[in-house]
Amino acid sequence: MRKYCITTDSNSDLPQEYIDKLNTTIIPQYYSFGDTVYGDELNMPPAEFYERMKKGELPGSQANNPAVIEEKFRALLDKDLDIIHIGFSSALSGSYNNVCMVAKELLEEYTDAKITVIDSLNVSLGESIMVLHANALKDKGASYEEVVSAIEEFKHHINVQFTVDDLFHLQRGGRVSKTTAVVGSALNLKPFLYVSDAGTLVSAGTVRGRKKSLHTLVDRMKATLEENTDYSLPVGIVHGNCLEDAQAVAELVKEQTDFTNIIINDISPSIGTHAGPGALGILYYGQPKKS
Repeated sequence: MRKYCITTDSNSDLPQEYIDKLNTTIIPQYYSFGDTVYGDELNMPPAEFYERMKKGELPGSQANNPAVIEEKFRALLDKDLDIIHIGFSSALSGSYNNVCMVAKELLEEYTDAKITVIDSLNVSLGESIMVLHANALKDKGASYEEVVSAIEEFKHHINVQFTVDDLFHLQRGGRVSKTTAVVGSALNLKPFLYVSDAGTLVSAGTVRGRKKSLHTLVDRMKATLEENTDYSLPVGIVHGNCLEDAQAVAELVKEQTDFTNIIINDISPSIGTHAGPGALGILYYGQPKKS
């Protein structure tokens, strides 16, 4: 029986310690300031990225590179490893389709190999929770097919609740109108969004003030937990250069739920391009996601 590995993309925000521990192959996603493209050999510290956004620079984002995907997958296939790739939501990027295209082409050459590309229908540490769960199943002896089947079911339970600090970044991405951004900012309104079961972003109301928005995030999380939630699973908290707020939310989660394993990480610049400085999200296993 051939061995297999779990791969993902940099939009998963998988912390480096887990990348190293699991020996995970990461497909880079790209972002840019002006003509300079980052994401592969050239990267920018997240803090610097968000500071430049605060000063008014507008970055761009790009999908993954088929040539890089092929190079990284071919290196694994040449080691006789089958591949399960957990990718960024197809509803938010063309990256999933790029991976599918490369996988199909490679399988015509590596006829004995298997490559399964799973559409996470999710973002950021939501992908990472799936990656960690898939590796845990693999370590317990689950077969390739068993892991694929389990993750395809598991992914529908990975919830994302998040808020942004600046409505104008949502306006740039077409999520709110310019009028809403202007009025909402004047009233100090903080919007909530979630990722639907179709992998899309859905608006979910507003509250006034940053502190209340952070508490409301945790309230929204608690409202979507299952009675039989496995609290040993990790919770992800991601942030756009607002670590203190992320740590405060982590403490609220620990105080108000039975989750203890909490992973905090930066929102990768390729996602942060659209969310902006001050964005903050909670990602966790809960009830099946809403449409």
